[in-house]
Formats: sequence, structure tokens, C-alpha cells
Amino acid sequence: QVQLVESGGGLVQPGGSLRLSCAASGRTFSSYSVGWFRQAPGKQRDFVAGISWTTGNTNYADSVKGRFTISRDAAKGTVFLQMNGLKPEDTAVYSCAASPKTYGLQYRLSYDYWGQGTQVTVSS
Repeated sequence: QVQLVESGGGLVQPGGSLRLSCAASGRTFSSYSVGWFRQAPGKQRDFVAGISWTTGNTNYADSVKGRFTISRDAAKGTVFLQMNGLKPEDTAVYSCAASPKTYGLQYRLSYDYWGQGTQVTVSS
């Protein structure tokens, strides 16, 4: 069993930055890939970014490429999502998830464990 806890959300002006954290407890991320998803009101949960724990390979949704960066701190068992150049359309609840796979990380069904999410609001 893996418990995931997100933090770092908040209110930011357009063009600003936030860094989200995803910490694991119970079991570490040592054998799991991690993804970030987001869900805006009235919309489905969409893939944002993913990182393979074994290879470190990353992939991103086209809408965030060049603005968001996913990374990991193996010593702390934490995955981060650095978000720069935020836009109002980035407003959503952001959730991290853990997957035993190293492929197909853009698909929600690849993930076995989910965090509760953290709200990100981009507004002036």
C-alpha cells in the first residue's frame, strides 16, 4: 500500500510559478513511476506529467511542455512538479499517482494509488 500526499498548491497570478510536492508513505517510490494529473471543475482528469522511477524518463502533456518540469528526490522519496509561466487555464486540482508500470503513464488506468489533490488557482 502506498499513501500519497500532495502539497504546494495555492493562488498565483498569471505568469507566476508554483512547485508541487508528492510525498509517499507506506512504501517508497522505489518501484513505482509517478504521474501528475489535474482536474478542472466540470472536466475530466487529465494527464500533466510522468516520471519513471527506474529510468528517470519523463513525459508531458503538450499543454505544459516547456513550462512544467517533473523531477524526483530519491533520498526524500518525493516527486516535484515545478510549474512556471502559469496561465488561468492551468487552474485545477492537481493529484499525483503511483504506477508499477514504466510505460503508458499518460493513462489514468496505469495508476494504482492516488493522492487527495491540491488546488492550484491562477488568477489576477
